[in-house]
Amino acid sequence: MGAQDLCLIIVFSVLCILFGALNSQNLTCDDGDLRALRNLSRALDSGIDGWGGENSSSNCCDWPGVLCNSSTGRVVHLVLGSRRLKGNLRAVEPSFRSLDQLQVVNLSRNLLKESIPDSILRLPNLEVIDLSYNEFSGPVPMTFDLPSLRFFDISQNSLSGPLPVGICVNSTQVRFLNLSVNYFSGVIPSGFGNCGLLEDLILGTNNLNGGFPEDIFQLGRLSRLVIQDNRLSGQLSSGIGNLSALVHLDLSLNEFSGDLPDVFSNMKRLQYFIGHSNSFTGSVPSSLSNSGSLVFLNLRNNSLRGKIALNCTAMKSLVSLDLASNYFAGILPENLPDCQNLTNVNLAKNSFSGEVPDTFKNFQSLAYLSLSNSSLTNMSSAMEILQQCRNLTYLVLTLNFFDEPLPSDPSLSFPKLRVLIAANGRLRGSVPQWLSKSADLQLLDLSWNRLNGSIPPWLDDFKSLFYLDLSNNSLTGEIPKEITLLRGLIDRNISLEEPSPDFPLFMKRNVSARGLQYNQVLSLPPTLDLGHNSLNGPIWPEFGGLRKLHILDLRNNFLSGPIPSNLSGMASLETLDLSYNNLSGTLPSSLAGLSFLSKFSVAYNNLWGPIPTGTQFATFPNSSFEGTRLCGDHAPPCSSLDHNTTAKSDRIGKIIGTTFGVVAGISFILGLMILIVWRTRTPGEVDPEKEYEGDHRHCSSRDMEAQESRLLVMFQNMERSYEKLMYEDVCKATNNFEQGNIIGCGGFGMVYKATLPDGRRLAIKKLSGDCGQMEREFRAEVETLSRAQHPNLVHLQGYCIDRNVRILIYSYMENGSLDYWLHEKPEGPTTLCWSMRLNIARGAAGGLAYLHQSCEPHILHRDIKSSNILLDKDFKAHLADFGLARLICAHDTHVSTDLVGTLGYIPPEYGQASVATYKGDVYSFGVVLLELLTGKRPMDICKPRGSRNLIPWVIQMKGDGREGEVFDPNIFGKQHDKEILRVLEIACCCLKDSPKERPSTEMLVSWLQKVDTDC
Repeated sequence: MGAQDLCLIIVFSVLCILFGALNSQNLTCDDGDLRALRNLSRALDSGIDGWGGENSSSNCCDWPGVLCNSSTGRVVHLVLGSRRLKGNLRAVEPSFRSLDQLQVVNLSRNLLKESIPDSILRLPNLEVIDLSYNEFSGPVPMTFDLPSLRFFDISQNSLSGPLPVGICVNSTQVRFLNLSVNYFSGVIPSGFGNCGLLEDLILGTNNLNGGFPEDIFQLGRLSRLVIQDNRLSGQLSSGIGNLSALVHLDLSLNEFSGDLPDVFSNMKRLQYFIGHSNSFTGSVPSSLSNSGSLVFLNLRNNSLRGKIALNCTAMKSLVSLDLASNYFAGILPENLPDCQNLTNVNLAKNSFSGEVPDTFKNFQSLAYLSLSNSSLTNMSSAMEILQQCRNLTYLVLTLNFFDEPLPSDPSLSFPKLRVLIAANGRLRGSVPQWLSKSADLQLLDLSWNRLNGSIPPWLDDFKSLFYLDLSNNSLTGEIPKEITLLRGLIDRNISLEEPSPDFPLFMKRNVSARGLQYNQVLSLPPTLDLGHNSLNGPIWPEFGGLRKLHILDLRNNFLSGPIPSNLSGMASLETLDLSYNNLSGTLPSSLAGLSFLSKFSVAYNNLWGPIPTGTQFATFPNSSFEGTRLCGDHAPPCSSLDHNTTAKSDRIGKIIGTTFGVVAGISFILGLMILIVWRTRTPGEVDPEKEYEGDHRHCSSRDMEAQESRLLVMFQNMERSYEKLMYEDVCKATNNFEQGNIIGCGGFGMVYKATLPDGRRLAIKKLSGDCGQMEREFRAEVETLSRAQHPNLVHLQGYCIDRNVRILIYSYMENGSLDYWLHEKPEGPTTLCWSMRLNIARGAAGGLAYLHQSCEPHILHRDIKSSNILLDKDFKAHLADFGLARLICAHDTHVSTDLVGTLGYIPPEYGQASVATYKGDVYSFGVVLLELLTGKRPMDICKPRGSRNLIPWVIQMKGDGREGEVFDPNIFGKQHDKEILRVLEIACCCLKDSPKERPSTEMLVSWLQKVDTDC
């Protein structure tokens, strides 16, 4: 029943509709129902495809999503889910009243807004209502008249007010009730106990407080109770033990405190107990630790203490146990292997002591084990014991076995091991030979230890290894060339068997940094980190074959020789750090082809020559090139000739100059004589010199074309006073594009401030790289972009083409970029109060929605980030750099992501497909929302790994009920906490892994407008 009922009903409805379509010639739609459906279609902004159009039937029983009763012709099913319907159903209240024979209404996953119409809640025959995943708002009526109702789902909307407990007054047949992911507030009122047949009650992710009303504990048939992510508090009532039919109980992410009541012995069907991220104290209740039905027990992140005492002889069904982040002490429970089906064990971050019990050698079902941060000792014994767990796949031992040797016994063997993390233990020894027998290894992290010796060449035997971190050790010798043959970094054609969702991996980069949680191995970027060792020798050209590698970190070693130009073959590379080595020679220009490169450093090497120009190199800070003799945009200017050739050039110059002078003199005399003779023979013709009098340029027709291209083309809808500007005016206004006038940089080029003689200012973007276009194509593209006019877009005023130089002229934004105010301003983001940040988010969302939906043609931005959100004198947000990808490569027949993308903002799906999407822009916008909320950058490679990536950290903290710790203290804890939490929910919706689950930009605008605040 419950959720299964819905599936059966929906499937039955679809089958009935298909069957009805085959037999609709025998049915005639009721006239009243026909009028009601036509009114419904007309009232919706989107209309309904196939309803009442020129090519559609006049018989509504033939319309898609409609099912009629076979004998009466009355409409009984209305199934219109996922049809992008838009509009306000309140306008068609009478239509729903007329459809009084409806049994099923499914309008889920649309864009319906405003309040839910009363009439839909007063249909006597209605059995199923699914209005989930819409934009309904406001309170839900407290009175219902749905005597036949069995299934009611209004989740994933913006509904507010008290919970509509009135549904249980006369809907006594209801079995499934889902009110989750809304804004219902206040206490849970009494009344749900009247729904005596209720099997599923889902109230999660609202703003509920208080405790449980006692009448809920009268629901004898309740099998699922989900109340996670609210603010329920106090001690959990012992009445919970009366819910004897319960199968799934989720109390996580609340504020419950005190001991868990020992009342679960009557729950003979209980399989899932999820209570993580509360403040429970005491120990695991005996009625839970003796449950024979329990499959999944998660009490992570509470304040439980004492010893873990599970009766594994009785707990024969237990598969997953997570008691991490508590205060359990003593030795590890020796009897865990007696839980015969236990696969997932997470006991990290407790206060255990001693060694891994010898009984663990009998743990044949164990696949995932985390004992990190548990102060365990005797690693040699631990590995001897754990190798007997023949199904062990994931082993996390970080922050244990301090100063012990890493076991080197060649007889050790972990044949199924895929993940081994043993970092931050100051372990001694070398990379052990026995690891070579773990042929399926995918992730190996031995960082922040004291390992010595060389990197073993047999690492290339790992066909699936895509994450290798040996950084911060004392490894010596050359990097083995075999490491460039890792198949997991060449094609990553590997099969990843993911752990259960409740087995997080914590990656740490140093002793003091906080760990960063990854719930899935796929979330980790393909990485090769060998930094902070004592490695020497060359960087092999074969590194260029690692096409799937995202991060290559070789800094702080003694590597020497040139930087191979072949490194440009690492097409997916996002981070390349070669700093603090002994590398020599020039910087290969081919590196400019690394389109996704966002973090780069060759600082403090023996490098010289020009820095590559264009693409991503314009975005790197000067510190990336410090301590070298490189020259160019981020370093001293490059001289045209070096010191060794100057003297020789001077001598050659003198010879050439003397010769040229003699030849020029003779030519002048001969020319003068010819001119005199010619003029005496043609006295009546006009002197050609007089024809150009006053024009010192003497332009030929080709010169005239060149001069015409140097004129600035200003668009008609811009200020008329700019119409006579020329390229020379821009050069003067930017002081010949002087570095001091740079106000921004990005993947498409530098932006300069231009100050005109009358004091007005413009922003000039000088496009970098080969535009790859004919002049006519470029003009057409720019003129298309100029038609994008919206109050929240930076206006494109004009453009200029001067040979290979192409510039764009924009309105000047007085307050620079959002990135500056959040991350670069010396005093931090204190200036931006919450109201300003919210208005910036609203403005940027409005501009993006215009590009996606209203502008013709529609425009993908493809590089949404805080540095591309500019602020005018009133701190109004304006999107910049939209559509520039087409100016760089307009000949592509599809939208490729090869040219743009900034680390930290790139959607996860771009790693699997090179096609940008509107939902990719939404993901990047979600990252910007996190920046506004936290004041932190989305990615900072220079920081320890535990604090590098903002997104998973925020999501994990939110999952642990600690979201208050992620917000910028300048805005949180004051008077707008509710609004801030709501914007965090919106950001998390934007950051969904699946693009289909992300909202449209139109929904973003609507959601943000509903967040009310005053500064």
